Amino acid sequence: MKKVLAMVLAGGRGERLYPLTRDRAKPAVPFGAIYRIIDFTLSNCVHSGVRRIYLLTQYKSTSLHRHIQFGWSILSAPLGEFIEAVPAQQRIDEHWYQGTGDAIFQNINILQDERPDLVLILSGDHIYRMDYRKMIAFHLEKGADLTVGVIRMDRKLCREFGVVEANADWRMVGFQEKPEEPKTIHGDPGGIMASMGIYVFNTEILVRRLIEDTRSDSSHDFGKDIIPMMIGRDQVFAFDFRRGDYGGTGYWRDVGTIEAYYEANMDLISVTPQLNLYDSGWPILSYQAPSPPAKTVWIEEGRVGTALNSIISNGCIISGGNVKRSILSPRVAIHSFAEVEDSILLEGADIGRNAKIKRAIIDKEVRIPPGMQIGYQLDEDAKRFTVTTSGIVVVPKGIRL
Repeated sequence: MKKVLAMVLAGGRGERLYPLTRDRAKPAVPFGAIYRIIDFTLSNCVHSGVRRIYLLTQYKSTSLHRHIQFGWSILSAPLGEFIEAVPAQQRIDEHWYQGTGDAIFQNINILQDERPDLVLILSGDHIYRMDYRKMIAFHLEKGADLTVGVIRMDRKLCREFGVVEANADWRMVGFQEKPEEPKTIHGDPGGIMASMGIYVFNTEILVRRLIEDTRSDSSHDFGKDIIPMMIGRDQVFAFDFRRGDYGGTGYWRDVGTIEAYYEANMDLISVTPQLNLYDSGWPILSYQAPSPPAKTVWIEEGRVGTALNSIISNGCIISGGNVKRSILSPRVAIHSFAEVEDSILLEGADIGRNAKIKRAIIDKEVRIPPGMQIGYQLDEDAKRFTVTTSGIVVVPKGIRL
């Protein structure tokens, strides 16, 4: 894998995840109690033996850079391994990144310096486990110039993804970016073959096509411009995610909206989750600050600290409160008679005595006063917080209540 270079796109604004992205980049948003979203892509790289990684950042990247510094200084520089965060530098012109293709083009100097045979281009905001070696082997076997990772999705989601059309040999013959009337899978009219935003390029072809794209009046995006330009001209193939999925459950989630983020977190507390975080064969690596063990407290007068069907992180104290079907990040405090259900509490959240929280995301270091209710009267919640159409209440980081 020394001839493979990974470039991870981690500079998106994450507007649909607001207010979780008010102070942080989307890949830096906490997920699954103790992780950041970026940890899944980086763990896949490390476990796949892809250990030369550039992380292309842009918006509100301070916490993301800090996380990489603290949690991902694990590779061996003497062996040529690294994970390096590269902020947008306007090396080419005065513009910030104009699209996914432009983000790579503005860092084309990296390809000139590193001279890899293959470039693995990844998104830093998806939740999944994948062995990239299998996709790279497929790419080499087919003699491909570009291989695109694909996954079967319901047809009704076509407006959210690039839709791939491939023949029996997995050669791509068409690509539609978020179409209203998509090409469905042969024999499966209810399914589409969705692009996962995972690309393996031959470096020489990638550089040529990026240069050509910059000379055109396009949005400089892989899905909208570069991939359609290459189909029929270059050797372009699709790779079925099921062939590289570690664990074999087909689990892949784009957590680009509050609803998708909430649902992916809730997936983790099911009895047998599709994404098994407890599989020691493919651990998700991350940085965790030192914290004491989690603790439940029983107090007289019937105050019993309980947690049912929930994830409880280090440093949490459930002191006479009740937690159901929820995810508690490190150092969360639940005080006497408080009730938390179907919620995600990020690091340092403090739920006061007799408070009630339901179907909510409470961001870091938020203190919920005693007796406050969130998630029960959505009209009132909407006056102070973000409330999604499905009724999820998001309390932003550091707010004073």
